Amino acid sequence: MRKKSDTIVQADAKIWKAFASLLSYIFHPVFVPIYFMLFLLYVHPLHFLGYTSRERLLILLQAVSMFSFFPLVTVGLLKALGFISSIQLKEQKDRIIPLVASGIWYFWIWYVWKNMSGHSVVAIQYALGIWLSSIAALMLNTRFKISLHTLALGVTLCLLVQMAVRENLYYGAWLSVALLITGLVSSARLYLDSHGPREVYWGLFVGALSVFIAGYFV
Repeated sequence: MRKKSDTIVQADAKIWKAFASLLSYIFHPVFVPIYFMLFLLYVHPLHFLGYTSRERLLILLQAVSMFSFFPLVTVGLLKALGFISSIQLKEQKDRIIPLVASGIWYFWIWYVWKNMSGHSVVAIQYALGIWLSSIAALMLNTRFKISLHTLALGVTLCLLVQMAVRENLYYGAWLSVALLITGLVSSARLYLDSHGPREVYWGLFVGALSVFIAGYFV
């Protein structure tokens, strides 16, 4: 009876671990900005109002290139060349070059969007917040391994909160989804033992602080 109970517990643990891993991959830091841009481009009724389908697609491709494609290619090349031990960046030393390189891509897309006439102010603030958070992550990486998952989610969630305060729209459903995802992913990182509580909480705090600072410069 005890063996059967142990088997059930082990099976449940495997299921929960698989679910936590799936959440970590789906809401990886290189994908979170794409989800937010999809929300701004195709769900939000005000931002990018008046843009044609082609213009929206162009902006989405810019976001995918700088937030996802180039950071992923950078990590892949670093692993192939032996500069990092794992593409999952489990060690603090493995994060240094990818964070520096990603900071370049994030700065570039912020700079391009900032100089585009009539571009969404929220998208510009978001890009700047992502860039500032990557700089903060690089500096804090010398002390501890901050959670990059919660860093990206902290930027996104807190910008949504700012938008809800500023805009005369109902944000209840959108904020609920964002809070649920943030809570699930944060819990998943803890369950997988990828981070300790301090690293998860710092990720959320630094992400929130970065986007608030970005708001003063946009």
